[in-house]
Amino acid sequence: MSKDRDLTPREARDRFLLRRKSENTENTVRSYRNRLTRFVEWAEQNEIESMAELDGWLLDEYRAHREDVDVAPTTLKGQLVALKQLLDFCVSIDVVDDDELPKKVNIPELSKDEETSDDLLEAQDARSLLEFYRNSRRHCGVSRHALLEVLWHVGPRISCVRALDLDDWNPADRTLKFRNRPPTRLKDGTEHERNVVVSEDVAEVLDLYIARERTEIRDENGRKPLFTTLQGRASEATIRGWSYLATIPCLDVECPHGNRRPTCEFTERSDVSKCPSSRSPHAVRTGSITWQLNNGLSYVKVARRVAASPETIRRYYDKPDHEQDLDRRRPITEKLDIKNDDED
Repeated sequence: MSKDRDLTPREARDRFLLRRKSENTENTVRSYRNRLTRFVEWAEQNEIESMAELDGWLLDEYRAHREDVDVAPTTLKGQLVALKQLLDFCVSIDVVDDDELPKKVNIPELSKDEETSDDLLEAQDARSLLEFYRNSRRHCGVSRHALLEVLWHVGPRISCVRALDLDDWNPADRTLKFRNRPPTRLKDGTEHERNVVVSEDVAEVLDLYIARERTEIRDENGRKPLFTTLQGRASEATIRGWSYLATIPCLDVECPHGNRRPTCEFTERSDVSKCPSSRSPHAVRTGSITWQLNNGLSYVKVARRVAASPETIRRYYDKPDHEQDLDRRRPITEKLDIKNDDED
């Protein structure tokens, strides 16, 4: 191998991403960058200076490292698939001499339960999906997009979303009002009533949805729902279906499960919940709550925003990985040292 073809892991990643930019969307490239950066950081920490140094042992060491930080099985699989694609690229440009090296990436076979797990929508997946919708002329502001914006940025239950009336949205101050108005009840009645504010970007999507997509209709009680169908107020089943449709990845990125969108049965409305990557409203709510806490909001503030007790959030909804958990503590603990104790 000539010297000028000897790439470091970081250089190989960047060259691979440069090629992807000419073949894939910006969001797809970002997804690859997120997954491969974990490998690059590990390689640099272990003083691997050339892609040519890699062998089966080191690839297995990397997988063991990712397992040690307790990433979700689907996340681990995605990171290893991306690494295999990077190695395939390196073989194709003669940076790696061993043509069999990509096959030595031990990609886990996930069980059906692991593949279909909807514990939460990961923040990086939510970011990729929402950027796609916001940048799409065709899909921006459609019902499922507006729903996903609310589900992610607020974190409400289905019952709260369904209870929203058109007048509960105040575009002037960008607030949503959640009110208990039987027969559309909040889980704990008036105790879960609250106002929440959303960002300007979310507000723009809601305004677009109302102006262009929302059906002007009243429900059986004479009220004007915010989220509507041709029959009236969107049912919980409809809202759940919109959530699954909004979170299938193949509108934005290559299918992580090896399927082709034109022939994939999971893109059908009746089967979209079977897609391993689609997420229920509860999974989006869980991801949202974890994300809000990762961004520095206190348990008390998030609890008020999503209508749950801090204890319930800690027990059922807060699911940071070890790295996210450390990042929350880091500002306080990274300077913790005995020499900083005040002397008596």
